[in-house]
Amino acid sequence: MNTSFEIPVELQQLIDAEMAYNYRIVPSHKDKGVVFFKTDNSGIANLELELQVVLGYPIKLVEHQKEDIDTLLSTNYRKKTNAKISNIHYSNDFLEKIVLTAKEIGSSDIHFEPFESKARIRFRLDGKLKEQFHLSLEEYPIIINKIKIRAQLDISEKRLPQDGRISIVTEQEDFDIRVSVMPTLHGEKVVLRLLSKDTSHIDLNTLGFTEKELKVYLENIKRPNGIVLISGPTGSGKTTTLYATLKTLNKPNTNILTVEDPIEYTLEGINQVQLKESIGLDFASTLRTFLRQDPDIIMVGEIRDVDTANMAIRASLTGHLVLSTIHTNSAWATVSRLIDMGVPSFLIANTLNVSIAQRLVRKLCPSCKKRQSITSEIFPTGFTIPKQLEHHFEAVGCQNCYHTGYLGRKAIYEILPIDKELMGHIKNNQLSIDDYLEKNKVQTLKSNAINMISEGVTSVEEVFSLLMD
Repeated sequence: MNTSFEIPVELQQLIDAEMAYNYRIVPSHKDKGVVFFKTDNSGIANLELELQVVLGYPIKLVEHQKEDIDTLLSTNYRKKTNAKISNIHYSNDFLEKIVLTAKEIGSSDIHFEPFESKARIRFRLDGKLKEQFHLSLEEYPIIINKIKIRAQLDISEKRLPQDGRISIVTEQEDFDIRVSVMPTLHGEKVVLRLLSKDTSHIDLNTLGFTEKELKVYLENIKRPNGIVLISGPTGSGKTTTLYATLKTLNKPNTNILTVEDPIEYTLEGINQVQLKESIGLDFASTLRTFLRQDPDIIMVGEIRDVDTANMAIRASLTGHLVLSTIHTNSAWATVSRLIDMGVPSFLIANTLNVSIAQRLVRKLCPSCKKRQSITSEIFPTGFTIPKQLEHHFEAVGCQNCYHTGYLGRKAIYEILPIDKELMGHIKNNQLSIDDYLEKNKVQTLKSNAINMISEGVTSVEEVFSLLMD
């Protein structure tokens, strides 16, 4: 990120991206109530008058070089990535402006956070949080109450966490927002997760599987029964992989049922159930009901406890294909996790078709990435540099990637089909399989990360944690 061109959020939020690019102006500072803007626009005299009317406060334009204005614009303002809602005319509602701006530039989450002297709003973009707005402590509760009213939450309750949902409908598209409210030292922190109803971009072929991995995965999801488990930390793309899998399996002659928390995408032809633990509608009880609904395929949002795990195993033993996620660090660690939960190892061995681990990594911007020689200092302590790693690429930053050095993200996978040899390991509680992985040349998260560095897809810094033993 080119920090020398970053401007403070208080100045940045004075205009939106559309206005900045349209007029080619960037706020630089305030002095005695006048806001100074840098520009490379030639008609400064007329532009000053026009902007004063549009913005409603005194301004002064200062001429600047085109190259600097280009860098200032791309560092501080993101262009719209969502063509569907690019023609929206904002209302005067500040909350609506925030949500639609986030949606337009491809943000996944919006964080509203109060502190001692001010409050801030951050957007999560490509997995990283970036400050977008500052609010005064007087304005902050007004915005929070608006969110709570829209999400049908109790505005008088400020001591307990609350969860809700908002539906946004515009002329171009409609989407849902999951709302989470949590009391903190200085007020309520709110996180909005933007949930798209559009699944047209979700496809197993474009997620990040290698050709060999995809072939193995497709073979295992097309089996009539058994369990397919996808593991990884929060935000690693597990849900997207699950939805892409369901899209592949969704046929007119198949009954697919899902229980989720929350429903992140709406899939045509699939029966989706939203979890409501407050009234007893949890994963385990919903799964019991599912078995009486004549399903072919069942998707459980997450295996959190032994009850859900046992119900998933029961469903798979009675001739159903069960898909789910679990929080572990590797594909094999899933087995240990299920055993720790109290699931008998012989049941795991007989029902688990394939275990998958995944992460999301940012891809280097192809326009500005820079080739470098390999040195041991850039790797974790004790890392043995493989022979195939002759060079690496580092993030630089340019206008195309908003000076972050990265453009888009890609999933990285570790796929472990449970064959007869592994079934034996599980039944005998032999939980060390390093020799098996080496003998069968299983591509782990680590080896796939090394391949991505070697191919210049990502940087060492981005997959550093995967290289640590």
